[in-house]
Amino acid sequence: MTAAPVAVAGVGGPGLAAGQALVAAMAADPAGTVSPSMYETARLVSDAPWLPGHAGRLRYLVAAQRADGAWGAPGAYGLVPTLSAVEALLRSVPGVGRAERGETAHLPPSVLDRGVGALRRLLAADEPVPDMPGVDLIVPALLDRIDALLCPAGGAEPSRWAHALPLPMPHGMTRHRSEAVGRLLAAGGPVPEKLLHAFEVLDERTRVRLPVRPVSGAVGASPAATAAWLGDPSRPDVDRAALGYLTNAVGPGGGPVPCTTPIAVFERSWVLSSLARVGAAVDVPGRMVADLAAAVGPAGAATSPGLPTDADTTAVTLFALARLGRPVAPDSLLGYDTGARFCTWQGEDGASVTTNAHVLEALGWHARHQPGRPYADVARRVAGWLIDGQLPDGRWTDRWHASPYYATSAVAAALAEYAPEAAAAALDRAVDWVRDTQRADGSWGLWDGTPEETAYAVQVLLGTGRPPRPGVGAAVRRAVAFLDDRDDVTGHAAPLWHDKDLYHPVLIVRAAVLTARHLARLSGHIGH
Repeated sequence: MTAAPVAVAGVGGPGLAAGQALVAAMAADPAGTVSPSMYETARLVSDAPWLPGHAGRLRYLVAAQRADGAWGAPGAYGLVPTLSAVEALLRSVPGVGRAERGETAHLPPSVLDRGVGALRRLLAADEPVPDMPGVDLIVPALLDRIDALLCPAGGAEPSRWAHALPLPMPHGMTRHRSEAVGRLLAAGGPVPEKLLHAFEVLDERTRVRLPVRPVSGAVGASPAATAAWLGDPSRPDVDRAALGYLTNAVGPGGGPVPCTTPIAVFERSWVLSSLARVGAAVDVPGRMVADLAAAVGPAGAATSPGLPTDADTTAVTLFALARLGRPVAPDSLLGYDTGARFCTWQGEDGASVTTNAHVLEALGWHARHQPGRPYADVARRVAGWLIDGQLPDGRWTDRWHASPYYATSAVAAALAEYAPEAAAAALDRAVDWVRDTQRADGSWGLWDGTPEETAYAVQVLLGTGRPPRPGVGAAVRRAVAFLDDRDDVTGHAAPLWHDKDLYHPVLIVRAAVLTARHLARLSGHIGH
């Protein structure tokens, strides 16, 4: 039986059709829509050349190389994808790697000449490596594999790129974490669930002995981790569900893959909460709402089957369900309370302001609508921690997104709704920072102006509920003109979200742009 649609109450107008299109797109693709990853695709080139589409993935890596020889985003963000691409391409060169497929023999040597040179520059740069999941395991593992390929043991002749050795660890990074994990696994210790997402970089001799089983065909919700766990696909006892997962991940054309798939809970909760936060009216199928509610267990919700539950996904899912008229008690969130703030998961290194902003929204909603429950005091404490974490120039930054505009938008939205008096000065500083960092073309962006970051900036300018600050109206009009010129968000996508590699969650970003337009329309900066 199909459940009846649930309406997100609010104002309709021209954005209603776009909002309904987002809901329809989520319903049509249960896996979610996310950009391919250079890092993850290169891991399949290296570890799973038998998987359909190998030659296409190899061409994808070659075509994606930047003019400076690196791969991925600018600066230190390029280190992990460049390491992964160089190792994969080295393994595809006859006489260096195994080169199982004949088409790899036609790899132009200049690609690796430039790639190895770029890698040496990235490793020598005086710039910290970004805080990304698994980075302190990925970097040393891939460095060791490249070293072994360039200068093989057993007296084999070094490759033409051996002059690049030794490859150093990057600025500020040690092997402490990778060595500790190696000792834990070698001793037969339990495998922390969050490590499974980077299973592909665990020691090959150790990982074959680990008691790991796929969940819904996947190890750690990762194509690379699943391929590494699967190993030889010709074995009689090969796991058919894992093979099916990988086949689905590369798609009918055997193309590049994302770091995480599926992302249904993450995608649906972020899209629906974004629309509800600004009162954009859409009808949501009851089945979609029921599936979100079912994703919340005693320990909360996870982004994908096989990943650990986390406070961020839990909080956004709870907030979306509450705004959809299907509230679920937020007690599962309380297990992430450290006493001062909320951790994304137990044992987290560092802290996330956006996780805590989303926690404030979830607890704040329930404190407002269920005043007898003990959520209000916790929400006030989280709000205070967020206010104290604002940087002197008025922005916030976060470990789950490269851009400060995402973090500032998330925190400003939560504080404006659930701590407006305490946060009044902080909200004004945030608006001033956003206004003052607009680019000449009307956009905002960390590296270049993007529709995504421009949408977050507009949300800050128009979403605080504070008296208008000087220059905000003109800034919003310039921003709307920029968004109008780039109506196809996908065509101007820049991966900014943190996973093992930067990624672009397509529908979540479309929802962000839609909500910014909706706020601009309500404020009179776009015609109705």
